[in-house]
Parts: sequence; C-alpha cells; structure tokens
Amino acid sequence: MKHFSAAAGLAAAVSVRLESALLAVTAAALAAGGAAWITGAGSLADLFWGLGTVFAVVPAVGWVVAALRRGHAGVDLIAVLALGGTLAVREYLAGALIALMLATGRTLEAAAQRRASHDMRVLLERAPRTARRLTGAGVRTVPLPEVGAGDLLVVGPGEVVPVDGRVESAVAVLDESVLTGEPLQAEHAQGEAVRSGVVNAGGAFDLRATATEQDSTYAGIVTLARQAGAESAPLVRLADRYAAWFLPLSLAVAGLAWLLSGSPVRAVAVLVVATPCPLLLAAPVAIVSGLSRASRLGVVIRDGGALENLGRARTLLLDKTGTLTGGRPRVLDVAAAPGWKPAQVLRLAASADQYSPHVLARAIVDAARERGLRLSMPSDVTEEPGRGAASIVDGHRVSVGRVGSSDAMPSWARAADNRALLDGAAVAWLTVDGHLAGAVLLRDPIRTDAPRTLRHLRTAGIERITMLTGDRTEPAHEVAAVLGLDGVRAELAPADKVAAVRAEREHAVTVMVGDGVNDAPALAAADVGVAMGARGSTASSEAADIVLTADRVDRLADAVAIAGRARHIAVQSALGGMLMSLAAMAAAAFGLLPPAAGALLQEGIDVAVILNALRALRVDRETRPALTPTAEALIRRFASEHDDLQDVLEAVRAAADRLSDSPGPEAMEAVGETYRLLTERLLPHEQAEEHQLYPALAPALGGPEATATMSRAHTEIERLSRRIATHLHLARSRGSLDTDQLDDLRSSLYGLHTVLRLHFSQEEENYFSLAP
Repeated sequence: MKHFSAAAGLAAAVSVRLESALLAVTAAALAAGGAAWITGAGSLADLFWGLGTVFAVVPAVGWVVAALRRGHAGVDLIAVLALGGTLAVREYLAGALIALMLATGRTLEAAAQRRASHDMRVLLERAPRTARRLTGAGVRTVPLPEVGAGDLLVVGPGEVVPVDGRVESAVAVLDESVLTGEPLQAEHAQGEAVRSGVVNAGGAFDLRATATEQDSTYAGIVTLARQAGAESAPLVRLADRYAAWFLPLSLAVAGLAWLLSGSPVRAVAVLVVATPCPLLLAAPVAIVSGLSRASRLGVVIRDGGALENLGRARTLLLDKTGTLTGGRPRVLDVAAAPGWKPAQVLRLAASADQYSPHVLARAIVDAARERGLRLSMPSDVTEEPGRGAASIVDGHRVSVGRVGSSDAMPSWARAADNRALLDGAAVAWLTVDGHLAGAVLLRDPIRTDAPRTLRHLRTAGIERITMLTGDRTEPAHEVAAVLGLDGVRAELAPADKVAAVRAEREHAVTVMVGDGVNDAPALAAADVGVAMGARGSTASSEAADIVLTADRVDRLADAVAIAGRARHIAVQSALGGMLMSLAAMAAAAFGLLPPAAGALLQEGIDVAVILNALRALRVDRETRPALTPTAEALIRRFASEHDDLQDVLEAVRAAADRLSDSPGPEAMEAVGETYRLLTERLLPHEQAEEHQLYPALAPALGGPEATATMSRAHTEIERLSRRIATHLHLARSRGSLDTDQLDDLRSSLYGLHTVLRLHFSQEEENYFSLAP
C-alpha cells in the first residue's frame, strides 16, 4: 500500500508539472505570436502559434492513447483532430487558442480536484503512526501496530488519539471535529470512552487502550477514505457514454460541413468548438466536491458511485435500535408504592445495581446520577442471571429485577405493569426487605433528532421510509407510529432483512441504514448501505458504502441533500456544456464562426462549466438553522434541566395514581408535595424558557411565531398548576377533599402529566436537536 501510494503520488506530481508546463508554453506562444502580429510580422506570428499548437499535440496524443488503452474514446480525441486540422489548413491562431484551452482546462480541472479532495487528504495525512506507551521504565514511543488492548498510553497536547480507549486521567479535553464535523471541544471524565482520530485540545492525559490500531475507529475511516474517489461513479460512466455519441456526431457534422461547403476550414471550425476537453470532467469534479463537502460534516463516503446512488435514492430502510432510537435503554418512569417517593425508589435501585454489568442496571445508575441522587455503596452483592441483583443497602435487603406472578401484585404494581406493556417498556422491580417498593420502567427512546431528520429526508426526495427490525412487534409499531413511517417489519432475522432490501430494490434505488453486526448483510445488499459508525459495529461499517462518524442520524439528511445537489450539478454541467457546444457547432458548420473565434468561445464554455461544477462544494441551505453561541448554550442548559425534571413528571403521575387508588390524607400529601415541586422547580424552568430560550431561537427559526405553539403549552402548564393549587386550597380550608373535587383534581394531574410529556418531547425534537 505504501509503495502504491508513493507511485501514485509521483505520478500525480509529474502530471501537475506537465500541465503547468503546457499552460506556460501555450500561453507564451500565443502571446509571442500576438506581439509579432501587432508589429506586422505575420510569418513570425504563425510560427509562434504553430509551435504552441505542436507542443500541445504531443501530450494530447498521449492522453488519447492512454484513454483508448482503458477502453475509452474520450473527447480529447476531438482535441487532437482539431489541433491537427488547424495545422493542416494553416489556421495557426485557432490552433494556439485550442492549445491554450486544452492546457487551461487540464490545469483548472486538476486544481478543482485538489481543492475538492482537500478534506480527504487531510483525513489520510493525519493518521497517527506512533504512540507513547507508559510502562514501569517510563514513556517510550512505539510503532502504532505494536499497541495492544490494555496498554497505558500518554496523549500529549495537540496529539491525535492513536487508538480507541478509555480516559485514565481525571479529565481529557478533545477536539472531535474530524469525526463529528462539529468544531466544538468535548470534555471526557475518567473512565469515559474516546475514539481514535480526535485531537487532544487540553493538557496531557493517560489513555487505556481498548482496541488495536486496525480495530480502532479512525483506522476504519481511513480505509474508507483511501477508497474514496469519483472514477467509478455511475455518473462519470454516464459522461463516457455522452462522449461515445458526441464524438461521432462531431465528426459527422464536420464532414457534412466540409462536403456541402467544399471548405475544410468549416470542418476545422466545427472540430474546434466541439473540443470540450474539461467539459465532461465536470461530472467527476462535482462528485469529488460532494465527497469533500460530506466529509466536513462527518460523513465518510466510500466512492463516487455511492454518492451518485444516494442522490438518486427514493426508498429508505432503517433499523430501529441504534438508528431511530438511541441504542441504549433509559429510564422512562418510576412508580412508587404507597409511602415511597419515586426519587427514593430510583436511588435504592441504582445503589443496588452499581456493580451489575446488565444494560438495564447501567441505565438505572446513569439516571440516578443524572438527577443528582446520592448513591449508597451496597454490600453482600449477589446476582442471579435472569432474575436481577440483590444486596444490602443502608441496612436493608434490596433486590432489583424480576418478580414472580403478577396475580398477587398490589393495584399500583399492576398499573405499572400495564403501563410497561402499553409503552413497550421493560420493568425493573424494587423489593425492600421482601416487600415491593417500586418499579423502574425503561425503554430505548427515539432519538431526538429522528423526527426532524425524516422530515428533511422527505424534502430531499426520499418517497418511502420503512423500518426493518429484529425487535418485537409492539415497540416497533409504536416507534413507527410516532415517526410517521410508511411501513414497519418487525421480528426479522438478518436473512429476512436482506430479502426485504432486495424486494425494495426492485422498485427504486434503496438505502439501508443500520449499526449492528446483524445489519451488515442488509447494508451490503442495498444500493447504498449507511452505517452508524460512532457506536456501531466494525462489521456494519465495513459492509457500508457510507459511515456516519458522528452519533447523529441527522447527518444522513445532510448527506442526501449534498448527494442530490452534487448529482444535479454534475448532470447540469455536462449537459449544459454540451448543448452550448452543439449550438456553436451548428454556427461553425454554416460558416458563422471562424476557427479562431470558435476557439475563444469554447474556452469560455469549458471554464464556465468547470466553475459551475465546483458549486457542489457548498449547499444552498443547511438542514439545521444556524444558531448563535448564546442559543446553543441555552439549549444545552435547558436540555440538562429536562433530565433533572424527570422526577417532577413522575411525581405528577404518581400523585394522580395515588388519588385513584385511595383519595385519603396520604394522597393529598402527595399532591401537596407535587405542587411544591411544580412551583419551586418546574414553573421557573418554563418561565426561563419563555423569556430566555425562545427569544434566542426566534431569529434562527424565522421569528417569534415559530415558538408560538410552544408558548401556548407554557400557558396550559401554568393554568393546570393553578387549578391544582385551587383544589389544594379548598381541601385544606374544608379539612378534606370533597367528592366533587376528586375527578377534576385527578384529571388536572393526569392532564398536566400528559401536557408535560408532550411539551418536553416537542422541545427536544424541534429545538434541542438543533444544537451540534
């Protein structure tokens, strides 16, 4: 690979020098001839122009021979014929202009290729080759292939993290823009995983390697990037097919012009304006520009063919877990038995689960820490596979996991079990000293950026979106209903996914998106396979045509928009330039365009087409509005507060359930505690959103009307809170809750819980997902 890369680099350097020399000589010859002609030395002018033409013929013949060996009769053949024709009919000025056009086109196209592929080259050049390994004898620099999993490495300031690993120091500040496309620094605490390829933006830190060089994130991305290029793009082959008919058409028009007029000069004029040397190179320039644009956003595309197919795609198939959902379960709700509070249930469950490796246990512990709960260290810890963990916490025997038959459950527990069934959630039951104390409901939530992404995908041209998942039917259908998918197929084995992909391919160009090992066959079977590479498996990344290096599914919408734009510009450039050339050929055939003027006109056409192709380096509009730094900071603040306020939402629901179960003093005490949480924590949060966040977002969203519906939700939340306060005041003044108050108070609590859940989801999907 190294020898191949060196040879390719040498060939590229020689090509650049040749093109530069050709441009210099042809420009000098044209200028010298022009100076001689002005002084009246016509013979000397023809000599300079003729020499410039001859100097261009030699490399042009070489390019044509090389193309013919590859089985392509490209439009450079027309250039050779035109150059030879001008020499034959002694139109030396036209020949010099064609020579300059040829040199300018080759130089401009090479410069465009270099600019468009700059990001890919940066990706390849910055791959680390060594690492500093820390041992008992000190720090030693070793070749990267010698680093093994478990080695302790030192990453200095400004250095690239060489392999995937976990932070061993207190904190690591990293610039992850090369993988995520976002120019923001991220802090990683001790024990957190980091990916290779990111840059240390802070002080030196220790890294415990968890993978070798070949198994690390950056190595896989570099492998894909090495294969990136536009040479194999179907659109480039389309350009070759254009040349297949454009070449004989040009020769036929030139021959007819000569035959009908008897003037070989007209034939040469036709060949001159039919010499679009860089014209059909506009397609690869646009494709490579699209590849470069995508790479800046953390989207690595294997080759130009994948980009072109993505631009033509009309059907999108998505896996559920890790693609439409976060891929990790999170606490949905906490139900508490009478006499217990949801926060107490979550704290005890998390304390008991701290040593458990189970994915649900980790989710419970993470939720407790996010809410700032102080966990106790468990003792006498045991865990039974399939049943859960048990330990001593704060002097009590605590167990978290499954329980026996639901027949003997109290009413609150049966209600929690029913909710789990309806919401497609798993339940972790908390038992304290042999008695049920609460339940933690967990579910893999829909990604907050998924709804916005799907809307933008439909805008970009995707007509059918279907979910393919191995998950159970009930949760799959619920996710599909929330996201408005066109279809869903659940409980599929990997072979079933492949069959579904093949069936969809019969109707339209199909994209498959997934992240797991079980998705790899389906990714390979699709026209375009897209892997969620940030947390996905190596197998899925290797089988994919496109890898999203950031853990954001909205990057897919960016990639589709870029691909569609690049393909549109490529076709527009090729066809537009050819139509202009055809019009000029007609004028030349009727004697309206002499060879010299035709050469100047064709030069302008070719330069314009190449410059048009470079527009693919940018996108007309972003799929996300541009936010100010202040707005981004506010989004992160309020998103964090949403996590902190989950216990308030749980308390509202628990108080309503308590009223339904037994509307006595204990239930009213729960309602009073809930109202305290509303006034002290939730309502100040909503008011701060209204007066700080929404005004900051309004300019990016098109004005204050964009947040009007969310402001209306704030009003409804305050109205229901005041209604609950009124019921509490009446109950306290009368000594108890009247029967005629019960239904309205219970409805107010359930209504408030519903509004809050919906309002939080809408803000997270529409606003919080805008932050990078």
